[in-house]
Amino acid sequence: MEPLAPPDCHHLNAAQGWLGLGDFVESQAELARISAANTGHFAVLDTRWQWCAAQRQWAEAYLVAESCVRQHPDEAAGWIHLGYAARRCPDGGLELARARLGPAADLFPGEPIVPYNLACYAAQLGKLDEAWTWFETALARGDLKSLRAMALADADLQPLWPRIRAIS
Repeated sequence: MEPLAPPDCHHLNAAQGWLGLGDFVESQAELARISAANTGHFAVLDTRWQWCAAQRQWAEAYLVAESCVRQHPDEAAGWIHLGYAARRCPDGGLELARARLGPAADLFPGEPIVPYNLACYAAQLGKLDEAWTWFETALARGDLKSLRAMALADADLQPLWPRIRAIS
């Protein structure tokens, strides 16, 4: 994907900076300054999603993530955002999150966060065998030590903690 050219790259950087500082008004103002031709650029959509998520505007975050997946189906982050927002949006939930993220497991065979999140959803749905299978897939794709540490700090995976602790 081509990087954004000035001045849009400057507006995007400013939006990300303001977002990092927690100034949502200034961040939104910078996003609004990005040209219409670049509003569908993945980096812009990703920042818009981050903006929505930071404010827990899950319905809007879901719509932005849908745009990400539709316009940039080759970007794993869009799919991960879609599942995350689907879980939290008013008409969403774990089943919707699982359904939206599920296709990404095959689309991104090297990405550990997709199966990790699917493990979280399955664990919270009480499907512990499925959750363990997804978690093992995440381990096969990523760094065992960091994923293990992340999982042991993640309440979504608490039903699997005894098995995760046993991994060395």
